[in-house]
Amino acid sequence: MVHDQITTIILTYNEEKHIQRCIENAKRFSGTIFLVDSFSSDKTKEIAESMGAVVYQNKWENNYARQLNWGLDNLPIKTPWVFRLDADEYLSDALIEEIHEKFPAMPDTISGVVMERKMIFLGKVINRGNVQWNMLRLFKYGKGVCEERWMDEHIVLTEGTSVQWKNCFYDDNLNPLGWWIAKHNGYSIREAVDLLNIELNFLPENNSHLSAEMSKDAEDKRLKKERYARMPLFWRSFTYFMYRYFFKLGFLEGKEGFLWHSMQGLWYRSLVDAKVYEVKKHCGDNPLKIKKFVKENYNIDLGN
Repeated sequence: MVHDQITTIILTYNEEKHIQRCIENAKRFSGTIFLVDSFSSDKTKEIAESMGAVVYQNKWENNYARQLNWGLDNLPIKTPWVFRLDADEYLSDALIEEIHEKFPAMPDTISGVVMERKMIFLGKVINRGNVQWNMLRLFKYGKGVCEERWMDEHIVLTEGTSVQWKNCFYDDNLNPLGWWIAKHNGYSIREAVDLLNIELNFLPENNSHLSAEMSKDAEDKRLKKERYARMPLFWRSFTYFMYRYFFKLGFLEGKEGFLWHSMQGLWYRSLVDAKVYEVKKHCGDNPLKIKKFVKENYNIDLGN
């Protein structure tokens, strides 16, 4: 039985809008569901426990990878496989069918499964204009770990190889647009730090102890980001939007597509560049000044 082989881990903080949908979906392919909750103040914990999920709470340290890895190290996981899921995500019916079909015949050499994530924005699946977000989410317990990065953390394998499956899961957040804007405003300084570090290489490598394999899609994404970081400020956000909206046919997605690509592809990327510009205007290329500025103005500790 597939259910006996997979544990699902969900990281949560105030997810009462999403958690019931997420757990009901996870029950269709996993027998054990754990929440690593950052001390939610809403009904997330109560809803999850009423549905049979087991909730562990751990203090949020402003680091997604650290929270997930804490769960991998401390949860009483008994199954050979783990599925990592966000509270606002759920698997398509086709992907759940694919799990039940392919999982029992998985070769022993495979330690991870890569699958596509599709965005639902304002109730509409955005099929055109996006790059294909392929992510390793299903992996053998003890053979996968989340790398520590400021943005775009990936699960990497410490043993074995990965395989790509055909069907997708959805990112479908039900919060209002103002919440999305505030969230991406918060993301933007972390993204700015990541781009600055690609350019100036002033942050320590937190994953040097890992002997791990990243999926091909994650590697490709990392290389594209490095090329993006070397393009001129603001010009890169504008050309990125043009590429997505026109060349990749994002304009065919209607009003929702226009809002998604203009906000996520242009506004957010321009905001990131504005913060890169702000930091460099105050600090130049001086790493110590950059760390001090980010700490004092954005309350993010980049270390000494």
